[in-house]
Amino acid sequence: MTTLAPRTIADVLVPLVLAAIGLLGFAAAFDSAAYALAGGGGLLVGAAAAILAARLRLGVLGSTGVFVAAYVLLGTPFVAPADGLLIALPSFVSLAALALGPVLGWADILTLQAPLSLPAYVTAVPYVAAVIVAFTSTTLAVRWLTRRRTPARAALLLVGPAALYAVGVLLGTDEPVLALARGGAFAAIALVWLGWRRRPEAAATASAARPMVRRKLVGTAIVVVAALALGTVAAAALAPRTDDRFVLREQVEPPFEPLEVPSPLAGFREYTKDLVDTELLRVEGLRPGDRLRLATMDVYDGVTWNVAGAAEALEGSGRFRLVGRTIPEPPLATTEPTSTVEVDVVAYDDVWLPTAGYARRIDFTGADGAPDRADVRYNAATGSTVVTSGATDALGYRIATARQSVPDDASLADAPIAPFAPAPVVGVPDTVVALAAELTATAESPIEQLRALEQHLATTGYYSRGTANDQVPSRAGHAADRMNDMVTLPSMVGDEEQYASLFALMARSLDYPTRVVMGFAPEVDDDGGEVVVTGDDVTAWVEVAFDEVGWVPFFPVPDETDVPQDQIPEPRTEPQPQVRQPPRTDTEQDDLVTSVEIDDSDDEERDAAALPGWLVGAMLAAGVPLLLVLGPMLLIAAIKRRRLERRRRAAEGHLAVAGAWDELVDRLAELGASIPARQTRPLVAAGLAAHAPEELPALARTADEAVFSGRAVDADEVDRAWQGALAAIERATAAAPRGERLRSRFRLASLRARARRLVERAERVRRD
Repeated sequence: MTTLAPRTIADVLVPLVLAAIGLLGFAAAFDSAAYALAGGGGLLVGAAAAILAARLRLGVLGSTGVFVAAYVLLGTPFVAPADGLLIALPSFVSLAALALGPVLGWADILTLQAPLSLPAYVTAVPYVAAVIVAFTSTTLAVRWLTRRRTPARAALLLVGPAALYAVGVLLGTDEPVLALARGGAFAAIALVWLGWRRRPEAAATASAARPMVRRKLVGTAIVVVAALALGTVAAAALAPRTDDRFVLREQVEPPFEPLEVPSPLAGFREYTKDLVDTELLRVEGLRPGDRLRLATMDVYDGVTWNVAGAAEALEGSGRFRLVGRTIPEPPLATTEPTSTVEVDVVAYDDVWLPTAGYARRIDFTGADGAPDRADVRYNAATGSTVVTSGATDALGYRIATARQSVPDDASLADAPIAPFAPAPVVGVPDTVVALAAELTATAESPIEQLRALEQHLATTGYYSRGTANDQVPSRAGHAADRMNDMVTLPSMVGDEEQYASLFALMARSLDYPTRVVMGFAPEVDDDGGEVVVTGDDVTAWVEVAFDEVGWVPFFPVPDETDVPQDQIPEPRTEPQPQVRQPPRTDTEQDDLVTSVEIDDSDDEERDAAALPGWLVGAMLAAGVPLLLVLGPMLLIAAIKRRRLERRRRAAEGHLAVAGAWDELVDRLAELGASIPARQTRPLVAAGLAAHAPEELPALARTADEAVFSGRAVDADEVDRAWQGALAAIERATAAAPRGERLRSRFRLASLRARARRLVERAERVRRD
């Protein structure tokens, strides 16, 4: 076979075109066209490798070798051009990306917030998928289909492109990518090609063949038009809503459940009493008037404002997602140009990470306190960030932030409220609803009504945090009875917690999408220098969503003025203790939290129907060869992880501390360090001082003291030892040459040391 016949060329090109249509589904998951370059390059590489193997008449093993060689040697310009030599030639870094991508990239795509901006190895996912599909379909076209050209055999070539199309949908997001256009084009091309496969009988005369071809073209056109029309009507009638689409990321990612964390607003008085003079944060880059956001709450249950549950399909506060290097833009905001804010945590300790505006990127600067990326989750709708492991001292981070642009009231006069429905609130006192209706009776536009509420609270109320120095007693909390007292007692007294809650309930009674925000409002100079944030800076405010504008803030808090003596209310005889209130556990709240845990057989049947058997078979057929090639690499990584967990979870504390030392030594050995044999820990630390001069001697002394002292080692000491060891490992890894870092992934020092000990023991037995 010297050249390809025209019909064979068509048989090669049609599956490639269909595969390219399927690759467009990755556009929802990536934030750039890098996926298109990788996918298109994969189609070319896979097809070229298949044609080369066919020309050389190679068998299964030879063809597999050509496939692997083409994937590795030609993948650099499509997957990691920045890491390649002269862009196109492979380097050790680009080869590592090509090797790690098929193993780790799938998990990153499914667990990180889309659109993705990730390391180069994730781009290998569309590349490897395209190479496999192109190589398989082209091999069938040039070797198998030429023997007997029947539509049934030709249809088998469509399995790979269809599987790639399905993978693009499953790895995408709730937002489809040109669903109707892509589906229609895929179906039309496939039907026309299959119709063209039906050739006239060989015995037909030339005069009879021409009408037969004409009838075939007309019949194929009728079938295609009818199929597209029927498909369009069926899609419009039966297609699921956007939030009902089945995508794997919704099933795989473990959601952060805000209802498991106490309401942040319930702990407001903890800052104003216990932490009023405590230095919590040091912040640089704020502008005058800026506020630091902790948490955004849009659900009220009659006791507290809280973050909505992760299962709620709201435009709101409960949908926290893992994020990559770049954070997606908010769905409703009009932002100003990006600026940088730097934060150093001093005594602040909570899961809510203080941020300013809407983050575009978050970089953690403190090596000792930097959390794992898997612990950082972000809500693009509210701008709130969570560190599930907790934001503690020694944590530093830099935020590239875009602030919400707040227009004046004249610009908002004709602005409508955002169309989405507000989150549910229950237990709102009738007195609050009645007062809101009375205050807004003469106002016409939404901004006029909201300003009327804000002005009433700010001008008729009095400010008090209920401390010993305050003139007026002020109960903490914002439950329904406290809100009722605010509007019924002779004087309205409270702090930011009460006024923000009351304003939000009033606005919500008017069906406005409203949320309460808790954060800090420090005094900021014009120079944007460093600002110290204390507990006294804690505050709360309210935001209301305006369509095509964003969430506009309101500050319904009065100035700190004296209360007239005849307006001072009598103190309550039974003051309520100030405690941080956990989420409600009554039946109504349970319905909100546990809706995703209901065992619904119908849902399971729909999910099962969404993954047909042929798709599972195709994915297994593609995955088994990759597993055979890349399995050893994955096995080594799993062994290392198991080794670390076994050492850290040792039954006794002194063994866990010793395990931290062993883990550090093994990791240094895997980075290429020469470990002295049969020496004490201090001597080993002295010999390895060049690798981690600060941590090694201290950790060696800690391990020796824990092992030989004979005392019980508590969990805190174990945690400190492991934190020091992991910090030393991270620093040594960062300082090692790039080649050593990559080679260390495929070394296993503990197994080599064990093998060496067994050899030495056998040698001693032989000599004896």
